[in-house]
Amino acid sequence: MKRRDFSIHLAGTGLGLALAGSARAQGGPVEGTQYVRLSSPAPNSVPEGKKVEVVEFFWYECGHCFNFEPLLDAWSKRLPADVAFRRVPVGFTARHQIGQKIFYALEEMGQVGAMHRKVFTAIHAQGKRLLSESDIVAFMVANGLDGAKFTESFRSFSVATKANRAKQLSEAYKIDGVPAIGVQGRYYTSGALAGGHDRALAVADYLIGRARQGA
Repeated sequence: MKRRDFSIHLAGTGLGLALAGSARAQGGPVEGTQYVRLSSPAPNSVPEGKKVEVVEFFWYECGHCFNFEPLLDAWSKRLPADVAFRRVPVGFTARHQIGQKIFYALEEMGQVGAMHRKVFTAIHAQGKRLLSESDIVAFMVANGLDGAKFTESFRSFSVATKANRAKQLSEAYKIDGVPAIGVQGRYYTSGALAGGHDRALAVADYLIGRARQGA
């Protein structure tokens, strides 16, 4: 979803395998076409040389992020032990920043695993508008969370700090649309660049391999 349009629908299953085969035949995805190499590295949250960091940039109100989530979730669970994966909500505008606060409040409470997909589903499958604090808290309470604790987290300095750092990271990666995948502070790709969500994950696998080699 805009800023730049990263809105590529799935063109079918097996695209990742097709790209992987093509990459082997042609020497890999093409820089500047299927992925971007950053001119200045973005910061990593893990020590260099210890693990490869992979970041998904997303927004809860982005329909393409919603469609991407099941594929991403399955892929992230298969990543090897030397890859550190995390999600980062973008904060392009005040409206985007509401989603940041939802995600980081859930993270503070240890509830991302239980609630992340439910927030997406509420917005895109149930038509809920989670834009005001009262509506957000009511939704959390309806899903079994303590409303007072969620409100405290939602308003907390630590959540505001995390949201600000997330905004800085997306700017460092030069992300202007979601969903997008950043790798080791050096590269990013997306469905729009790679030609589909499955292909973006295949490109991410390729970039993880490059990052391991220090490329």
